[in-house]
Amino acid sequence: MIELPQVNPVPANRKPDWLRVKLPIGESYTKVRKLVDEYKLHTICQSGNCPNMGECWGEGTATFMILGNVCTRSCTFCAVATGRPQEYDEDEPRRVAEAIRLMQVKHAVITSVNRDELKDKGAEIWYQTVRAVKETTPATTIETLIPDVKANWDALIRMIEGGQEVVSHNMETVARLYRYVRPQAKYERSLEQIKRTKEFGKRNKSGIMLGLGETQEEVFQAMDDLVANGLDVLTLGQYLQPTKMHHEVIEWIHPDKFAMYKEEGLKRGLAYVESGALVRSSYHAERHI
Repeated sequence: MIELPQVNPVPANRKPDWLRVKLPIGESYTKVRKLVDEYKLHTICQSGNCPNMGECWGEGTATFMILGNVCTRSCTFCAVATGRPQEYDEDEPRRVAEAIRLMQVKHAVITSVNRDELKDKGAEIWYQTVRAVKETTPATTIETLIPDVKANWDALIRMIEGGQEVVSHNMETVARLYRYVRPQAKYERSLEQIKRTKEFGKRNKSGIMLGLGETQEEVFQAMDDLVANGLDVLTLGQYLQPTKMHHEVIEWIHPDKFAMYKEEGLKRGLAYVESGALVRSSYHAERHI
């Protein structure tokens, strides 16, 4: 069992007022849910317990999760199931593209679980999905939120050469907390992946969760590291504990502090910073092209 950092956790009381969200309702939400179910698709909105699902689905948008809904990683922050994934579905690219067409999505976000057991880390399905969307709805812009390829740089190129406008890879946390939060990942390797994505010519993006026990200075250092490796867009949001088995919330970050981090990120050279308690990597993604 992974030993978490020795930091006094926040008392298990109710969330601050600024973290309250509306329940998902409405005709658009119902339509999106029906399409997701009909086409047997997975969304990170559902699998990741995203607090913005009601807002995004109500506006007719969703973040599709390809390559199944079981991840080979065991990150202590994530609500997605961990285990041995089933064989991937080769028809999935077509179904994702058709659902995006029916939803009339102008900007699509696609992500996936980690598939470390696959030689190409799922790169071919990634490529085929992007191509299917582009061929079905050429006007749709795409952001792909891709996993850590474990330095398989050939797989990285295949994942990002399909024609998507934005490529995102989340750092998730600061360097010191990687062994607790992302035990199968490496901070420097993720920075290298972001650097190589930029060198390929893609607009790139990353996200960090706050409230896991990081210090302000560590967040600033992460910003500097990301700028040094060519990052364009950074998202910062409040970590929310999915279950009692996951990493505890160490701190509730006040909106004023999120505003300060946005200002600092821009000062340090980032082109765009989305910073707020309910911000997630795909939140307002259409603004990041």
